[in-house]
Amino acid sequence: MLRTALVLHGSAMLYEIAIAAEVFGVDRSELSPTGTWYDLVICTADGAAHPWLPHLPTTSYDGIAQADLVLVPSSDDLADNPDPTLLDALRAAHDRGARIASLCTGAFVLAAAGVLDGRVATTHWMYAEDLARRYPRVDVRPDVLYVDEGDVLTSAGKTAALDLCLHLVRRDLGAAAANGIARRLVVPAHRGGGQAQFITPPATPRSPDGLAPALEWARARLDQPLTVRDLAGRANLSTRQLARRMRAELQVGPLDWLHHQRIARARELLERTDAPIDRIATSSGMGTAATLRRHFHRVLGVTPTAYRATFRL
Repeated sequence: MLRTALVLHGSAMLYEIAIAAEVFGVDRSELSPTGTWYDLVICTADGAAHPWLPHLPTTSYDGIAQADLVLVPSSDDLADNPDPTLLDALRAAHDRGARIASLCTGAFVLAAAGVLDGRVATTHWMYAEDLARRYPRVDVRPDVLYVDEGDVLTSAGKTAALDLCLHLVRRDLGAAAANGIARRLVVPAHRGGGQAQFITPPATPRSPDGLAPALEWARARLDQPLTVRDLAGRANLSTRQLARRMRAELQVGPLDWLHHQRIARARELLERTDAPIDRIATSSGMGTAATLRRHFHRVLGVTPTAYRATFRL
Protein backbone atom coordinates (compact mmCIF):
# COMPACT_ATOMS: atom_id res chain seq x y z
CA MET A 1 0.00 0.00 0.00
CA LEU A 2 1.18 3.48 -0.83
CA ARG A 3 1.42 5.48 2.38
CA THR A 4 -0.09 8.86 1.57
CA ALA A 5 -0.01 11.96 3.76
CA LEU A 6 -2.70 14.63 3.37
CA VAL A 7 -1.43 17.81 4.99
CA LEU A 8 -4.06 19.89 6.78
CA HIS A 9 -2.05 23.05 7.24
CA GLY A 10 -3.46 26.06 9.04
CA SER A 11 -5.14 27.70 6.04
CA ALA A 12 -6.12 24.55 4.13
CA MET A 13 -9.40 24.68 2.19
CA LEU A 14 -12.17 22.11 2.39
CA TYR A 15 -12.83 21.53 -1.32
CA GLU A 16 -9.39 20.20 -2.23
CA ILE A 17 -9.14 18.30 1.06
CA ALA A 18 -12.43 16.57 0.27
CA ILE A 19 -11.24 15.67 -3.23
CA ALA A 20 -8.03 14.10 -1.94
CA ALA A 21 -9.84 12.24 0.84
CA GLU A 22 -12.42 10.89 -1.61
CA VAL A 23 -9.81 9.59 -4.06
CA PHE A 24 -7.15 8.31 -1.66
CA GLY A 25 -9.01 7.84 1.64
CA VAL A 26 -11.77 5.49 0.48
CA ASP A 27 -10.74 1.86 0.05
CA ARG A 28 -11.19 1.07 -3.63
CA SER A 29 -8.85 -1.92 -3.70
CA GLU A 30 -11.34 -3.80 -5.90
CA LEU A 31 -10.33 -1.41 -8.70
CA SER A 32 -6.60 -2.00 -8.23
CA PRO A 33 -4.74 -4.65 -10.23
CA THR A 34 -2.68 -5.35 -7.09
CA GLY A 35 -5.71 -5.61 -4.82
CA THR A 36 -4.36 -2.80 -2.63
CA TRP A 37 -5.11 0.90 -2.28
CA TYR A 38 -3.61 4.00 -0.72
CA ASP A 39 -2.99 4.13 3.01
CA LEU A 40 -4.07 7.69 3.77
CA VAL A 41 -3.07 9.47 6.97
CA ILE A 42 -4.01 13.04 7.88
CA CYS A 43 -1.13 15.22 9.09
CA THR A 44 -1.97 18.18 11.34
CA ALA A 45 0.33 20.51 13.24
CA ASP A 46 -0.38 18.98 16.64
CA GLY A 47 -1.41 15.50 15.53
CA ALA A 48 -5.01 16.00 16.69
CA ALA A 49 -7.84 14.68 14.54
CA HIS A 50 -9.37 17.36 12.31
CA PRO A 51 -13.16 17.92 12.55
CA TRP A 52 -13.47 17.77 8.76
CA LEU A 53 -12.04 14.22 8.64
CA PRO A 54 -12.46 12.77 12.13
CA HIS A 55 -12.74 9.18 10.88
CA LEU A 56 -9.30 9.05 9.24
CA PRO A 57 -6.06 8.22 11.07
CA THR A 58 -4.21 11.37 12.07
CA THR A 59 -0.67 12.19 13.06
CA SER A 60 1.53 15.27 13.34
CA TYR A 61 3.69 16.74 10.59
CA ASP A 62 6.29 14.14 11.59
CA GLY A 63 4.18 11.62 9.68
CA ILE A 64 5.13 13.31 6.42
CA ALA A 65 8.59 11.78 6.71
CA GLN A 66 7.16 8.24 6.37
CA ALA A 67 4.94 8.98 3.36
CA ASP A 68 5.48 7.83 -0.21
CA LEU A 69 3.11 10.50 -1.49
CA VAL A 70 2.43 13.88 0.17
CA LEU A 71 -0.61 15.96 -0.79
CA VAL A 72 -0.71 19.67 0.06
CA PRO A 73 -4.16 21.23 -0.46
CA SER A 74 -4.95 24.84 -1.32
CA SER A 75 -4.61 27.78 1.03
CA ASP A 76 -7.17 30.51 1.68
CA ASP A 77 -4.53 32.91 3.00
CA LEU A 78 -1.66 33.34 0.56
CA ALA A 79 -0.13 36.08 2.69
CA ASP A 80 0.23 33.66 5.59
CA ASN A 81 3.71 32.26 6.18
CA PRO A 82 3.54 28.45 6.31
CA ASP A 83 4.54 26.69 9.52
CA PRO A 84 8.37 26.26 9.52
CA THR A 85 7.90 22.75 10.92
CA LEU A 86 5.76 21.88 7.91
CA LEU A 87 8.29 23.33 5.48
CA ASP A 88 11.10 21.34 7.10
CA ALA A 89 9.00 18.17 6.88
CA LEU A 90 8.24 18.75 3.19
CA ARG A 91 11.90 19.34 2.39
CA ALA A 92 12.90 16.20 4.30
CA ALA A 93 10.28 14.10 2.52
CA HIS A 94 11.38 15.44 -0.84
CA ASP A 95 15.05 14.76 -0.08
CA ARG A 96 14.11 11.22 0.93
CA GLY A 97 12.45 10.64 -2.44
CA ALA A 98 8.73 11.00 -1.64
CA ARG A 99 6.47 12.43 -4.30
CA ILE A 100 4.91 15.74 -3.32
CA ALA A 101 1.79 17.13 -4.98
CA SER A 102 0.06 20.45 -4.43
CA LEU A 103 -3.60 21.11 -5.17
CA CYS A 104 -4.49 24.58 -6.46
CA THR A 105 -2.82 27.26 -4.31
CA GLY A 106 -1.04 24.60 -2.27
CA ALA A 107 1.76 25.41 -4.73
CA PHE A 108 2.56 28.43 -2.56
CA VAL A 109 3.39 26.10 0.33
CA LEU A 110 5.63 23.96 -1.88
CA ALA A 111 7.32 27.08 -3.23
CA ALA A 112 7.95 28.36 0.31
CA ALA A 113 9.61 25.02 1.09
CA GLY A 114 11.88 25.46 -1.95
CA VAL A 115 10.85 22.21 -3.62
CA LEU A 116 9.60 24.07 -6.72
CA ASP A 117 12.88 25.91 -7.32
CA GLY A 118 14.07 25.37 -10.88
CA ARG A 119 10.92 23.47 -11.79
CA VAL A 120 7.87 24.00 -13.94
CA ALA A 121 4.72 24.41 -11.83
CA THR A 122 1.18 25.68 -12.02
CA THR A 123 -1.56 26.97 -9.75
CA HIS A 124 -4.96 28.61 -10.14
CA TRP A 125 -4.68 31.12 -13.00
CA MET A 126 -5.89 33.97 -10.78
CA TYR A 127 -2.82 33.56 -8.54
CA ALA A 128 -0.19 32.44 -11.04
CA GLU A 129 1.26 35.93 -11.46
CA ASP A 130 1.59 36.31 -7.69
CA LEU A 131 3.33 32.92 -7.41
CA ALA A 132 5.81 33.87 -10.16
CA ARG A 133 6.50 37.25 -8.57
CA ARG A 134 7.06 35.90 -5.07
CA TYR A 135 9.09 32.88 -6.17
CA PRO A 136 11.09 33.88 -9.28
CA ARG A 137 13.01 30.59 -9.30
CA VAL A 138 9.79 28.75 -10.16
CA ASP A 139 8.80 28.47 -13.83
CA VAL A 140 5.08 29.15 -13.43
CA ARG A 141 2.77 28.01 -16.23
CA PRO A 142 -0.67 29.59 -15.76
CA ASP A 143 -2.31 27.89 -18.76
CA VAL A 144 -2.23 24.17 -17.95
CA LEU A 145 -4.35 21.93 -15.72
CA TYR A 146 -1.49 20.24 -13.94
CA VAL A 147 2.24 19.62 -14.18
CA ASP A 148 3.94 16.30 -13.47
CA GLU A 149 7.65 16.74 -12.83
CA GLY A 150 8.05 13.18 -11.66
CA ASP A 151 8.60 13.63 -7.93
CA VAL A 152 6.85 17.01 -7.69
CA LEU A 153 3.39 17.66 -9.11
CA THR A 154 1.22 20.78 -9.08
CA SER A 155 -2.36 21.43 -10.19
CA ALA A 156 -4.39 24.41 -11.24
CA GLY A 157 -7.56 25.48 -9.50
CA LYS A 158 -10.41 23.47 -8.01
CA THR A 159 -11.50 20.73 -10.42
CA ALA A 160 -7.99 20.49 -11.85
CA ALA A 161 -7.03 19.15 -8.42
CA LEU A 162 -9.30 16.18 -9.11
CA ASP A 163 -7.64 15.77 -12.51
CA LEU A 164 -4.26 15.56 -10.81
CA CYS A 165 -5.50 13.05 -8.23
CA LEU A 166 -6.88 10.82 -10.98
CA HIS A 167 -3.61 11.23 -12.87
CA LEU A 168 -1.73 9.96 -9.81
CA VAL A 169 -4.00 6.93 -9.57
CA ARG A 170 -3.55 6.26 -13.27
CA ARG A 171 0.20 6.54 -12.89
CA ASP A 172 0.33 4.27 -9.82
CA LEU A 173 -2.38 1.69 -10.52
CA GLY A 174 -3.28 2.02 -14.18
CA ALA A 175 -6.03 3.46 -16.33
CA ALA A 176 -8.68 0.95 -15.23
CA ALA A 177 -8.42 2.04 -11.59
CA ALA A 178 -8.54 5.75 -12.48
CA ASN A 179 -11.45 5.22 -14.86
CA GLY A 180 -13.31 3.27 -12.21
CA ILE A 181 -13.08 6.16 -9.75
CA ALA A 182 -14.07 8.64 -12.44
CA ARG A 183 -17.22 6.66 -13.23
CA ARG A 184 -18.18 6.61 -9.55
CA LEU A 185 -17.58 10.35 -9.19
CA VAL A 186 -19.31 11.05 -12.53
CA VAL A 187 -16.40 13.07 -13.91
CA PRO A 188 -14.29 12.84 -17.09
CA ALA A 189 -11.90 9.91 -16.82
CA HIS A 190 -8.92 11.84 -18.08
CA ARG A 191 -7.99 15.40 -18.94
CA GLY A 192 -4.35 15.71 -19.90
CA GLY A 193 -2.21 18.08 -17.86
CA GLY A 194 -1.34 20.12 -20.93
CA GLN A 195 -4.96 21.04 -21.52
CA ALA A 196 -5.47 24.74 -20.99
CA GLN A 197 -7.17 26.23 -17.99
CA PHE A 198 -10.33 27.91 -19.27
CA ILE A 199 -9.20 31.47 -18.64
CA THR A 200 -11.14 34.50 -19.78
CA PRO A 201 -8.55 36.66 -21.57
CA PRO A 202 -8.26 40.37 -20.71
CA ALA A 203 -10.48 42.31 -23.06
CA THR A 204 -10.56 45.90 -21.85
CA PRO A 205 -7.57 48.21 -21.40
CA ARG A 206 -6.91 49.63 -17.97
CA SER A 207 -7.74 53.14 -19.18
CA PRO A 208 -11.43 53.80 -19.97
CA ASP A 209 -10.46 56.06 -22.87
CA GLY A 210 -7.73 55.72 -25.50
CA LEU A 211 -7.95 52.24 -27.03
CA ALA A 212 -11.30 51.22 -25.61
CA PRO A 213 -13.52 52.61 -28.43
CA ALA A 214 -11.39 50.96 -31.12
CA LEU A 215 -11.42 47.63 -29.31
CA GLU A 216 -15.19 47.76 -28.83
CA TRP A 217 -15.54 48.58 -32.53
CA ALA A 218 -13.46 45.51 -33.41
CA ARG A 219 -15.35 43.22 -31.03
CA ALA A 220 -18.61 44.21 -32.75
CA ARG A 221 -17.15 43.11 -36.11
CA LEU A 222 -15.39 39.84 -35.31
CA ASP A 223 -17.34 38.11 -38.07
CA GLN A 224 -15.56 40.36 -40.59
CA PRO A 225 -11.98 39.99 -41.96
CA LEU A 226 -10.37 42.54 -39.62
CA THR A 227 -6.66 43.32 -39.86
CA VAL A 228 -4.20 45.04 -37.55
CA ARG A 229 -4.18 47.95 -40.01
CA ASP A 230 -7.97 48.26 -39.66
CA LEU A 231 -7.67 48.35 -35.87
CA ALA A 232 -4.83 50.88 -35.97
CA GLY A 233 -6.78 53.14 -38.33
CA ARG A 234 -9.79 53.06 -36.03
CA ALA A 235 -7.56 54.05 -33.11
CA ASN A 236 -5.89 56.83 -35.19
CA LEU A 237 -2.50 55.22 -34.64
CA SER A 238 0.15 53.67 -36.81
CA THR A 239 0.44 49.90 -36.59
CA ARG A 240 3.65 50.28 -34.57
CA GLN A 241 2.05 52.75 -32.18
CA LEU A 242 -0.92 50.44 -31.75
CA ALA A 243 1.36 47.49 -30.97
CA ARG A 244 3.25 49.49 -28.33
CA ARG A 245 0.05 50.75 -26.71
CA MET A 246 -1.60 47.34 -26.61
CA ARG A 247 1.45 45.64 -25.15
CA ALA A 248 1.69 48.35 -22.49
CA GLU A 249 -2.01 48.30 -21.59
CA LEU A 250 -3.07 44.71 -22.35
CA GLN A 251 0.22 42.78 -22.35
CA VAL A 252 -0.68 41.39 -25.78
CA GLY A 253 -0.05 42.39 -29.40
CA PRO A 254 -2.87 43.42 -31.79
CA LEU A 255 -2.93 40.20 -33.83
CA ASP A 256 -2.95 37.99 -30.73
CA TRP A 257 -5.67 40.18 -29.22
CA LEU A 258 -7.86 39.72 -32.27
CA HIS A 259 -7.24 35.99 -32.19
CA HIS A 260 -8.12 35.79 -28.48
CA GLN A 261 -11.33 37.73 -29.11
CA ARG A 262 -12.36 35.34 -31.86
CA ILE A 263 -11.75 32.36 -29.60
CA ALA A 264 -13.69 34.08 -26.80
CA ARG A 265 -16.62 34.73 -29.17
CA ALA A 266 -16.58 31.09 -30.26
CA ARG A 267 -16.57 29.97 -26.62
CA GLU A 268 -19.55 32.21 -25.84
CA LEU A 269 -21.53 30.85 -28.78
CA LEU A 270 -20.68 27.26 -27.88
CA GLU A 271 -21.87 27.84 -24.32
CA ARG A 272 -25.03 29.80 -25.08
CA THR A 273 -26.35 28.58 -28.43
CA ASP A 274 -27.05 25.40 -30.37
CA ALA A 275 -25.52 26.85 -33.54
CA PRO A 276 -23.54 24.34 -35.62
CA ILE A 277 -19.76 24.56 -35.57
CA ASP A 278 -19.48 25.94 -39.11
CA ARG A 279 -21.85 28.81 -38.28
CA ILE A 280 -19.90 29.57 -35.10
CA ALA A 281 -16.69 29.59 -37.15
CA THR A 282 -18.22 32.21 -39.45
CA SER A 283 -19.65 34.31 -36.61
CA SER A 284 -16.33 34.39 -34.77
CA GLY A 285 -14.31 35.25 -37.85
CA MET A 286 -12.54 31.88 -38.05
CA GLY A 287 -13.93 31.21 -41.51
CA THR A 288 -14.33 27.44 -41.58
CA ALA A 289 -15.10 24.75 -39.03
CA ALA A 290 -11.71 23.15 -39.70
CA THR A 291 -9.91 26.42 -38.93
CA LEU A 292 -11.92 26.91 -35.76
CA ARG A 293 -11.18 23.36 -34.59
CA ARG A 294 -7.46 23.77 -35.23
CA HIS A 295 -7.09 27.08 -33.41
CA PHE A 296 -9.51 26.15 -30.63
CA HIS A 297 -7.57 22.98 -29.86
CA ARG A 298 -4.24 24.83 -29.99
CA VAL A 299 -5.40 27.47 -27.50
CA LEU A 300 -7.60 25.43 -25.14
CA GLY A 301 -6.42 21.88 -25.70
CA VAL A 302 -9.92 20.55 -26.53
CA THR A 303 -12.20 20.50 -29.55
CA PRO A 304 -15.16 22.89 -29.81
CA THR A 305 -17.53 19.93 -29.45
CA ALA A 306 -15.84 18.75 -26.24
CA TYR A 307 -15.86 22.30 -24.87
CA ARG A 308 -19.58 22.63 -25.58
CA ALA A 309 -20.30 19.32 -23.87
CA THR A 310 -18.52 20.56 -20.74
CA PHE A 311 -19.75 24.14 -20.55
CA ARG A 312 -23.11 24.23 -22.32
CA LEU A 313 -25.43 26.38 -20.18
